Amino acid sequence: MTTRLVLVCHGPTAATRRAAFPHDEPVDRTPGPWDGPVDLALTAPATRCRQTAAALGLDPAVEDRLDECDYGRWRGRTLSELSEAEPEAVRRWLTDPAAAPHGGESIVDLIRRVAGWLGDLPRARVVAVTHPSVIKAGLVHAIRATPESFWRIDVAPLSHAVLSGDDAGWRLRSLGQS
Repeated sequence: MTTRLVLVCHGPTAATRRAAFPHDEPVDRTPGPWDGPVDLALTAPATRCRQTAAALGLDPAVEDRLDECDYGRWRGRTLSELSEAEPEAVRRWLTDPAAAPHGGESIVDLIRRVAGWLGDLPRARVVAVTHPSVIKAGLVHAIRATPESFWRIDVAPLSHAVLSGDDAGWRLRSLGQS
């Protein structure tokens, strides 16, 4: 048996509208109910993820490894603001996936965390409501892309990615909007 994993991005928030690094803010808009089979529902601990999961009609367990990338002291600030205030730090963060100039988690560390979580999933139909950074990290790991590929993926609010996994590894099955 394989694992069928649907990674659902949380609904839009004030931070996504501002293109800011998020805090734990609520969603502005939620999806309709989930209509597919689910053996295991999971959510990141953030309010926006739990609200999105509830709107989908899921009763998820909270999984800490689905939490947003730790952006450290950059939380709540926009990339534009940071580019003016700390241009070298932003440049380093956007070009070196091992860098964490914000004092939080590097992209390499995020990918490693998500890969560990993927490796622990049971063979089941799983729906996980999480953040764009976690979905991007999961996709990078699944298709065995380089960490630099993380920046080449955009994940919109309420979009989803479907992966299937077995002993041979993970495969990307589809990408879509909810």
